[in-house]
Amino acid sequence: MVKMETETKDLVQMDKDHLWHAMHRYNEKDAPMMATEGFGSWFTDTKGDKYLDGVSGLWCLNLGHGRKEIAQAAYEQMIHLSYFPLTLSHKPAIELSAKISEHLKGSYTTFFTNSGSEANETAFKIARQYHSQNGNQGKYKFISRYRAYHGNTFGALSATAQANRRVKYDPAVPGFLHVPPPYSYRSPFGENVENSDLLAAEYIDQVINFEGSETVAGVILEPFISGGGVLIPSKEYLTRVSEICKKHDVLLIVDEVVSGFGRTGKMFGFMHSKGVQPDIVTMAKGLTSGYLPLGATAVNSRIYEKFKENGNLNHFRHVSTYGGHPASCAVALKNIEILENEKIVQRVSELSESTLSALFELTALDKVGEVRGVGFLYGIELVEGKKTKTPVSDEFMGKIIGACKEKGLIIGRNGDTVPGYGNVLIIAPPLSSTVEDLRFVIETVKSVLYELC
Repeated sequence: MVKMETETKDLVQMDKDHLWHAMHRYNEKDAPMMATEGFGSWFTDTKGDKYLDGVSGLWCLNLGHGRKEIAQAAYEQMIHLSYFPLTLSHKPAIELSAKISEHLKGSYTTFFTNSGSEANETAFKIARQYHSQNGNQGKYKFISRYRAYHGNTFGALSATAQANRRVKYDPAVPGFLHVPPPYSYRSPFGENVENSDLLAAEYIDQVINFEGSETVAGVILEPFISGGGVLIPSKEYLTRVSEICKKHDVLLIVDEVVSGFGRTGKMFGFMHSKGVQPDIVTMAKGLTSGYLPLGATAVNSRIYEKFKENGNLNHFRHVSTYGGHPASCAVALKNIEILENEKIVQRVSELSESTLSALFELTALDKVGEVRGVGFLYGIELVEGKKTKTPVSDEFMGKIIGACKEKGLIIGRNGDTVPGYGNVLIIAPPLSSTVEDLRFVIETVKSVLYELC
């Protein structure tokens, strides 16, 4: 026991001396939580305390910890072929690209990367090159929504319309425009406006007209804005945006990095809306359930056709050293196999309604402005009072999250997004969570909010 405590103290000091944490405000007295092992939806820290991971790591641990068959798939692939670049080819990447096309229910060709940010960067380059080779050299602009997150590389960050994420990193890459999100609770079009979501869709049409459709290459959006506060539009919203994109010859890029692979109760989030078949779909996170890094940009085959044309510069001049790594592709294939065999997506759909209904009971509290959710993705917007809708303070949000942690539950919030509006609690447990796990999440959140609100 003494040896373990000494080792932990040494690790804490090494951590402070050498490790730079993501999204972390430096505090000399603050010792980070260090995980030692995990199983299912739970992990254990160096003190031996157990926690349910209510945000699936970073929205990615869809199948939870400890899936030996996934680890075995990586091991076997590494033994047979440890690395091979996709300037050439290998079997796992071929099979995975075909499997992605199958689940997208269309004909798609996939370019593999390492992450969601890179997947979106790849999508932007493909879109601009496609239009150029299609005789529309002036189409270079992209439209995204305020509160949306699309990554941290410069192009993806430029599409990210979260002011706090961009402070001290601007100016952004030219050509990125932002429009109001579908957010009926705080409608940008005024209080008590009917059809606020459809107004947000029509706003995209107006911006394309104002900018000139001959200059707009694509619209990028998440089916459900996740890190920006779990904003859940009506099903008609995405259908209308898709129609607008077709009208103006603008590519619809759907960012499924968070919502893909079952998170919303459908294999992909866009499938909740009728008549939507994206031109480009980006994905990562749940693609491998976080077991190994992998991102993907799936391109509708009609778009890919333009890259087959003869010419020295007509091919896609883009490469990712580790994108489509054989072991990562093998892990993704095994991950999807488990999703299929265990009917995980169907299970999420079946359990989500009762979970959301239980959380919705919290709206009886004056400090709970709105509860939103789809699948295993939930947001609880906290306010000082229902009439004013004034966001609660950062300190109060920290108090709620800390109280949940003390009871063994890790939840998140929309931190570092919109100045003054980091007031949404975020819950996104692993898709493999048991009924008992979900009950623990619900009971813990409710007990904390009833106590502190």
